[in-house]
Amino acid sequence: MKKCDLKLKELLEETVIPDIDDRLDELFEEIADNKNSTEEINEEIKELQELKDAFKEVLSDIETRSLDKEECEELYNDIQEMLNDTSEDED
Repeated sequence: MKKCDLKLKELLEETVIPDIDDRLDELFEEIADNKNSTEEINEEIKELQELKDAFKEVLSDIETRSLDKEECEELYNDIQEMLNDTSEDED
């Protein structure tokens, strides 16, 4: 894959991280509307925040050029597959 690091960076910055932020906003709104939180919501928030942190770490690796081509391609393909699975679930 040509320029995998640029494609992965764009995918993370323009799609994945904003989607995580949107979902976190939805969860916080749900908590505010219900004036409480469930264990399920708390767990989802924790998982999303950990996922976001992991993706930010990948962005940092891209910036420092410490992400090798093979790992980059694997991450990119995994994220694309995850996004495709999510969009199929919504249909």
